[in-house]
Amino acid sequence: MNTETTDSIDLISAIQATLTAKLEAEFVQITNQSDRHKHHKHRPEGSGHYDAIIVSPLFAGKSLMQQHRLVYESLALEMQTSIHALSLSTFTPKQWADRQNSDNPTIP
Repeated sequence: MNTETTDSIDLISAIQATLTAKLEAEFVQITNQSDRHKHHKHRPEGSGHYDAIIVSPLFAGKSLMQQHRLVYESLALEMQTSIHALSLSTFTPKQWADRQNSDNPTIP
């Protein structure tokens, strides 16, 4: 059952556009996981929990922490307003291609 609202879909589209532009991302997938966290008492009204898969050439040569910092810097405004939690899976284009060509291409 799809419980995403128009506002949520608009926010996801905005997040995807921001990451694509700022990180030169080749692939961005955002999944709203807010329904799994609706019991959280300290979640600000209107903010959500999201999972993100991001493939960017800007991640090449960077540690996982550096990659995640790039994402959080790119989404600084959204992290203060509309994103309460963001789970990241970041890949270089080569890592992504290798993963897609492997026998087990699932995301951790």
